[in-house]
Amino acid sequence: MKLNNVLILGSAPNAVLAKTWPKQSFSSLVTINNAWQIRSDWTYNIFPSDFPKKKRPKPNISQYLVTANEYVSIQNAYGGFVYAGGTMAITAAYWALSTLKPKNLFFLGCDMVYGTGKTHFYGVGTPDPLREDISLRSLEAKTCRFECFASLVGCGVFNLSTEENSRLVYRRKEFSSLSAFSNVKPRSINKENFNQALQLEKKLNYFIPDGKYWKHEHKFKKTEIDNLDSIWLKCLHT
Repeated sequence: MKLNNVLILGSAPNAVLAKTWPKQSFSSLVTINNAWQIRSDWTYNIFPSDFPKKKRPKPNISQYLVTANEYVSIQNAYGGFVYAGGTMAITAAYWALSTLKPKNLFFLGCDMVYGTGKTHFYGVGTPDPLREDISLRSLEAKTCRFECFASLVGCGVFNLSTEENSRLVYRRKEFSSLSAFSNVKPRSINKENFNQALQLEKKLNYFIPDGKYWKHEHKFKKTEIDNLDSIWLKCLHT
């Protein structure tokens, strides 16, 4: 039986590696923002409300656009944007986990490391995840948090990037090894630390129903977020 393997494709320069990968390797291809330009056979394109309409693709009958109307409620179900992280690589992850229910979730072009020169496959873009933002103080902690929720439902999370550096904490895998993934298990969770993190989130109550957390920054304390992030970083067993 074919595994429900889902690929989330971002816009880093190495995202073009996916251009020649066989379509049957993945059940669904989720593209973020401009990444739909890499392959014409994408399944979903997810983007924020301020993503220009002229840059959005025109889907065919088997393709779907995913907007804030779909993903805000899903990210809220996982605790909200302040805790989960307000950047599309993370938002797409929670949406895919909830909606597509993958056995394995793979990332490419989402390392969120920006050097000089060409920052995206299409040229120079804005390093959105590195902006000054209460929800993005530790991208490592936010991706660790996501993988914990994925592991709870039996979903393995992996990074297919060949880049040396990445802000994703996910295990590295090579695309050529996907055929052997039937026996690969999700990483285990340190339940004590996991529960401690959830309890602190509940105590802080940094939840904004409409997802527009940036309008309420006066309510959030950086020291509390940093403390919370430090706990999340200790929640996954290596």
